[in-house]
Amino acid sequence: MIVDAAEDGDAAVTAVTATHYDLVLMDMQMPRLDGLEATRAIRRLPERGQMPILAMTANAFVDDRNRCLAAGMDDFIAKPFEPERLFERLLAMLERRP
Repeated sequence: MIVDAAEDGDAAVTAVTATHYDLVLMDMQMPRLDGLEATRAIRRLPERGQMPILAMTANAFVDDRNRCLAAGMDDFIAKPFEPERLFERLLAMLERRP
């Protein structure tokens, strides 16, 4: 996998606007624009509405998962996580993308 990193939610939206990514791994707690707002902004971009977005958060409560899904994320993984579990999720999302 080729990976780019964004320092905050604004930078993530800017990166997705400029580059076609196969998937976004979205941290929920970022400065300037959190993961929920960044996801909503990405979903409004032309040709990016169906791009898979996987939420990463330290909050593993059902309400947190529901907020992620309501914002437009496709799946959710709680920190800390095992690398194998993350790779499983990423591969599954990449396989079912449009």
